[in-house]
Amino acid sequence: MELPPALRDAVDAALEGASTAALAEASAMLSQRYRSELRDGRFHVSEDDAARAYLAARLPATFAAVRAAMDAAESLLPEFRPKTLLDLGAGPGTAMWAARDTWPTIDDTLMIEGSPTMRRWGETLAASAAPFKREWRGVDFAKGKLDVDTHDLVTIAYVLDELEEAGRTALVEAAWRATGALLLIVEPGTPAGWQRILAARAQLIEAGAHVVAPCAHEALCPIVSPDWCHFSRRVARTKIHLRSKGAVVPFEDEKFIYLAASRAPAPRASGRVLSPPRASSGKVSLKLCLASGAAETRLFTKREGDRFKAARRVDWGDAIDV
Repeated sequence: MELPPALRDAVDAALEGASTAALAEASAMLSQRYRSELRDGRFHVSEDDAARAYLAARLPATFAAVRAAMDAAESLLPEFRPKTLLDLGAGPGTAMWAARDTWPTIDDTLMIEGSPTMRRWGETLAASAAPFKREWRGVDFAKGKLDVDTHDLVTIAYVLDELEEAGRTALVEAAWRATGALLLIVEPGTPAGWQRILAARAQLIEAGAHVVAPCAHEALCPIVSPDWCHFSRRVARTKIHLRSKGAVVPFEDEKFIYLAASRAPAPRASGRVLSPPRASSGKVSLKLCLASGAAETRLFTKREGDRFKAARRVDWGDAIDV
């Protein structure tokens, strides 16, 4: 997956003239904070070097994960045409770009972001987009109370990992109050990220939400640790992305987990592919989350005709009728 041209050009302009060595150092420090899920009262991005490192190294992967989660929701809600977006923990507006790429009907956006540096860079990037109404507000979720109007679509992307348990619960509660139609939460595809999504899922179901994706049901998750539910999206690396990470491979695979929850009952896939398909001559094996509430591996063979052809076409994270 690649960034939309307007966003890619805006990021390139923001990084023009930046020191590769400074980007690489800031990128390494930023990655360490994210990997360790450090909660020391500081924003992960509070200085320009860290912000540029985020634009170079993290924005493309975050965009890809959020866009993939939105694709999954959009495929099950083809009549959903949101006009307003609330993005909680917006960073430089990554989810806003993904949302407007998925649903061009969005023309009124409110981005909540605690870091002044991130807000400033978000405004800079958004100036390159087609005209739409946008507002940025500074709220530290660990300290401040969220009080906003209802929006059609609410997003929380890569934010819950920065909060303690009480803060996560409060944010999900506030986000659901502000959700007019659809709430989308995206987290890193780690065992800890999966557990945070499971906690949010249980909280939202108790509050009356309807799970749209990725789950094929609203029963308890059948996956048992040390296994965990997550997905992957391949991200094309730009030259500056490669330099900032000291990498040579022209792509990376971003692992993520997400939850889409709606106000109204919505159709769900009868199956969701939970791992890379295993195909060989005349057969394909899929690990599936099923509407029955089970997770199991099924073998599809060439003798099954259309079912086999459908199984051959799906990839990790795709919905499939079984």
